[in-house]
Amino acid sequence: MFSFKKMSSPAVTALLMAVLLPAGSFAAEPAAKPAKAVAKPATKSMAKTAAKTAAKSAVKPAPKAAAKPAANETAPAAPAAAKEPAKEPAKEQSAVAAKPAADQVLVKVNGTAITRLEVDRAVKVMLAQNQVQQPVPPESMKQAEDAVLDQLTAAELLYQEASKMTILDLDKQIAEKVALNRAKFKSEAEFLDALKGIDMTPQDMQEFTRKDIIISTFVEKKFAANAAATEAESRKFYDENLDQYFKQPETVRASHILISADEKATPEERKKAKEKAEGLLKRLKAGEDFAALAKAESVCPSATQGGDLGVFGRGQMVGPFEESVFALKPGEVSGLVETKFGYHIIKLIEKQEQKTEKFEDVKDKISNFLKGQKVQQGLSSFMDELKKSAKIEKM
Repeated sequence: MFSFKKMSSPAVTALLMAVLLPAGSFAAEPAAKPAKAVAKPATKSMAKTAAKTAAKSAVKPAPKAAAKPAANETAPAAPAAAKEPAKEPAKEQSAVAAKPAADQVLVKVNGTAITRLEVDRAVKVMLAQNQVQQPVPPESMKQAEDAVLDQLTAAELLYQEASKMTILDLDKQIAEKVALNRAKFKSEAEFLDALKGIDMTPQDMQEFTRKDIIISTFVEKKFAANAAATEAESRKFYDENLDQYFKQPETVRASHILISADEKATPEERKKAKEKAEGLLKRLKAGEDFAALAKAESVCPSATQGGDLGVFGRGQMVGPFEESVFALKPGEVSGLVETKFGYHIIKLIEKQEQKTEKFEDVKDKISNFLKGQKVQQGLSSFMDELKKSAKIEKM
């Protein structure tokens, strides 16, 4: 139950190595299915909460730069006497306009250029990782580009600092990691297609792998090695977050048959619905299969699954339904249950009683999470100091 996503340096690994996602992972996600009629929204999972926290600390939008005229924007007319001298600048402007967008330098970090291609590539990966549906509104795309440019700038600064460290078996590590990632694909063609999908070549991936290993090794030695959490710190986190993260509420898995009679139904319609439901209940008591009857008679979308509503906890179903289902024993079928949707017949499949995870069972996970937080904080302070002395030029 308890789970934290691994925290990393500020988006470095995500931006450098997400190229290794399987082919086809950049397709837009399908729209979410409508919720079941009787269900209320499910509660948030701890993993999602932790992921959001990590994302907020990792991705900070870059400050918006002042708008510049487009390269091909028409320049103001020059005075008559200056027409001839103006020809050379005009040619230069034309050359800039003709320059491929991919080669456009957006930022220089201590003299090292970050290009439009690198930003576009990283944005594509970031949107895929976060399962953002396409097309993305222009304003949201601009925010994504600003955030990515800021992260690529930070990654370059960190890489420049990390490159001062010697890694004796660097070439071997690169070869092993590249081979491992190639093995994730069924064929070389599939691997190359995945790279092509985010505008990368095998050479690009080789270079990104090298940078990733250098940065990861630097972060491990400089920050992670001395960032262990004490047992007292882990215990404090456990005690302070016991209810939110470590208590598993009582849950059930149930199926139902619904005969519709909503709030707009007339008394006569409700009477007919109730009679039909009573007839179905008699058939169940006579031995008919619940799932088969649900598929044939229930009006709930769950009918296609034999009435199966899946696993849910308290607070997710309407009152009368919840009271009835949690009072049943596994395998037991209820009588008629009336709600604003109509008449239900409920079968309890299984029940999990409320339980609390013991500290001893989760202390290692907590320790790793707290260590990740310490690494993140140390790295953030270190990056702030690097930026103070760096020469960062926005083009």
